[in-house]
Amino acid sequence: MSEVKFPKVAVLGAGTMGAGIAQVCAQAGSQVVLQDVSEEFVHKGLARVRDFLQKGVEKGKTSPAVRDGVLARVATTTDRAAAARAADLVIEAVPEQLELKNGLFRELAGVVTSTCVLASNTSSLSLAKVFAGVAGPGRCIGMHFFNPVPLMALLELVRTDATAPATIDAVTQYGRQLGKEPILVKDVPGFASSRLGVCIALEAIRMLEAGVASAEDIDKAMVLGYGHPMGPLKVTDVVGLDVRLAIAENLRKELGLLGFEVPALMRRMVAEKKLGKKTGQGFYRW
Repeated sequence: MSEVKFPKVAVLGAGTMGAGIAQVCAQAGSQVVLQDVSEEFVHKGLARVRDFLQKGVEKGKTSPAVRDGVLARVATTTDRAAAARAADLVIEAVPEQLELKNGLFRELAGVVTSTCVLASNTSSLSLAKVFAGVAGPGRCIGMHFFNPVPLMALLELVRTDATAPATIDAVTQYGRQLGKEPILVKDVPGFASSRLGVCIALEAIRMLEAGVASAEDIDKAMVLGYGHPMGPLKVTDVVGLDVRLAIAENLRKELGLLGFEVPALMRRMVAEKKLGKKTGQGFYRW
């Protein structure tokens, strides 16, 4: 293995995305600190990593030695400043709330080293706003991973007008060390992936609402007709209806396009807590 680009990584947020990001960074050889606001959350995050690796062992895709090596490179803490202080790269994976993310980066800019790269995993928020007022804007970049992080090949890198070429180069190199295929996009609402993915999903929900076809047949049309690995309704179940609703509302506000209006069916399902895979019921039963 070649020398890892970022030897020390802090991942802030130990939910599904944060745990997956911590895992792939540790698999690449980085020493990782996984941080969240409570011991319960960080323990759940570490358990996610452990369970994912164990399934790989049981399927013969991962050896016990690799599993143990990855786990040995992941530490946990509830102290955000301590997690970030010695890091070469900080990746934020906290909830999609602009004020939360911006406050986090403003706080950490005075804690991390001057060479530390600051990255956000936001899927749709403006990076210019996420990093507004943060010292050293040249080291700030979007690193949008996809769920499940250890399996999905795409890494969407999002540059602001201030992101330095050296930052883009370093993060691109690291993305490849993580086993990802990086793409580079401008800081525009929804970037490339969320804008396209959510637009297709919303239209699929409108079709289901209008009785055009069943959820299974709408998804089958995109899988068999267009080569999508998973249909838009099933993807929405995996991502979470509440997550995609929030993204759609933000895109409608930022872009002003009617295609991002949230269907009544989606709002009703979210209100009824039919959020998809995480609640056991969405467009499918899980």
